Parts: sequence; structure tokens; C-alpha cells
Amino acid sequence: MTNKDPMYELLSSLEQIVFKDDSQRMTLTQKPTAFTEFEQLRKGSGLKIDDFARAMGVSVAMVHEWESRREKPSPAELKLMRLIQADPRLSRQLME
Repeated sequence: MTNKDPMYELLSSLEQIVFKDDSQRMTLTQKPTAFTEFEQLRKGSGLKIDDFARAMGVSVAMVHEWESRREKPSPAELKLMRLIQADPRLSRQLME
């Protein structure tokens, strides 16, 4: 039996609620990687880097690491990014 990350499971459940309609899901022209998906999600969020970092619960330096492709976001972080992009109000709630 494998243990699943509780944060990943929570974000998966939220993702299913937010993306009830499959037409809202992100479509990529190439096979997605953590880097290509991050780039699209970050740009699509419309948030400044410092606001984006605060909503994600990471440092601005970590966002720069992701953008420079030195570090890649975890699956849970990617799920949170998808949720923020789908509902920008969520980012305001996360920053409070």
C-alpha cells in the first residue's frame, strides 16, 4: 500500500471541483512537462511574481528558480497553480 501526499489528494479533489467541465482544462501543444506547464500557468495567472509566490506559499527566489528551470514545481504545486489560474479569487484568499 502506498501513502499518498495529503496535500496532493486535497488539491486533486479541488481540481475536480473547479474543472467540472473538461473544456476548461489546459491544452498544451506539446507533451507537458512541469516547466512548460509552470510557464503557462504563471503567465496565465496574471499575478506579479511576489503575489504569485505569496499565493503559492513559496519565496520569490523559488519562483525565479522555477522560471530559470533550475528547480521544477512538485505535482502538488502544479495543481495549486492550476487552481489559482482557474479561479483568481483563490489567490487573494491564499494571500490573506
